[in-house]
Amino acid sequence: MIRSLRIRLMLGAAALAVLFMLALLPALQHAFSIALEDTIEQRLAADVATLVSAARTDGAHLIMPQRLPVEAFNLPEARLLGYIYDQNGRLVWRSTSASDERIDYQPRYDGRGNEFKRARDSAGEEFFVFDVEIKLLQGKEAAYSIVTMQPVSEFHALLQGFREQLYLWLGGALLVLLGLLWTGLTWGFRALRRVRWELDQIEAGTGTRLSDEHPSELLRLTGSLNRLLESEQRQRERYRDSLGDLAHSLKTPLAVLQGVSETLAGQPGNEEPVRVLQGQIERMSQQVDYQLQRASLRKSGLVRHREPLAPLLDTLCDALDKVYRDKRVHVQRELAAGFSLPVERGALLELLGNLLENAYRLCLRQVCITGRYEAGQCELWIEDDGPGVPAHRRADILRRGERLDNQHPGQGIGLAVACDIVESYDGSLSLDDSHLGGARFCLRFAQV
Repeated sequence: MIRSLRIRLMLGAAALAVLFMLALLPALQHAFSIALEDTIEQRLAADVATLVSAARTDGAHLIMPQRLPVEAFNLPEARLLGYIYDQNGRLVWRSTSASDERIDYQPRYDGRGNEFKRARDSAGEEFFVFDVEIKLLQGKEAAYSIVTMQPVSEFHALLQGFREQLYLWLGGALLVLLGLLWTGLTWGFRALRRVRWELDQIEAGTGTRLSDEHPSELLRLTGSLNRLLESEQRQRERYRDSLGDLAHSLKTPLAVLQGVSETLAGQPGNEEPVRVLQGQIERMSQQVDYQLQRASLRKSGLVRHREPLAPLLDTLCDALDKVYRDKRVHVQRELAAGFSLPVERGALLELLGNLLENAYRLCLRQVCITGRYEAGQCELWIEDDGPGVPAHRRADILRRGERLDNQHPGQGIGLAVACDIVESYDGSLSLDDSHLGGARFCLRFAQV
């Protein structure tokens, strides 16, 4: 299926142009054939006039000169033939050019003037015939049919030559027309290219709305897109404000409960209830954080992001090196030149922070980060040399609340947040074995 509108229009216009040319071709050939026959008729009529002007009568006898003014009549091999018949249809004179021709022609002498038609000779060759009835010196005894003939083959040769030239010129005209159509469509689509460029600016985050400098036919479309952009922006702002209000309203009661639990912890006999209470408060706090992160990190439906990876890795690895300074983790990077991911910066920091923190926490000494472009996709691998994840548990740890590491505090929502972020950007997150001996998290996003 052809997805380019310009190519579709071009193919449609080309098809119509070809059909028009095909329809025009027989019409032009027919018109030329009629015009050529008219020309031949006029030429034969002029040759008849030459014979009439050269003819003399002596009583009932016709006298013709030895040489005629039209040289073609005087040449034996010429293709212009001249004949004169009396009123009884007997041949009384023929030109030198007709001396070896055997044409079975019977003139029609009925007083109706002249006639233009076709006749054949004994060999089957066809001729144009122009027959004129004339009364020399107004004498009844001197009435004749003066006939001139020309082979139809010459007419066909001229017609074939015209047809070949017509094919050539119409083919050239069609190519010129297609070129002009392509140029016109290219110029006409400048407006759509400008809309596309402005949309690219909006997707890249360097623009906020479409301009009004577009043809009137597109203003309704651009106006609708601008209203959609403004509505989305207002909705996102309201969403962030609501999330902030929700966070504030929930964090404050949780802080009060935390304070109460600490007060109760100082009283004897409350150790077990306080431990349960504090665990549930901590769990609620983490769940609130998780839901807020999950809601706020959704990408915009119209803005397309592209974030370089190297600067973010510098920031995250510096922070994690300080947290896990006792391990002295060695991080190996293998990134394609200018490698970037189609994820908004805040979401990418949250995503990489969870995955790298997991790798730092579980590795022995080494973490490897690989970024590459493969088959139209951006792939990012984060590997470690830790204990790895059993194959039958890999799907479990990507679900919220599931944890394999019980030696460190937490609620097991970091990887679930990572999965949500990846899914919101139409990507995929998978887990398998690393060549370092531990786990390998593989992120894949479509290139944009």
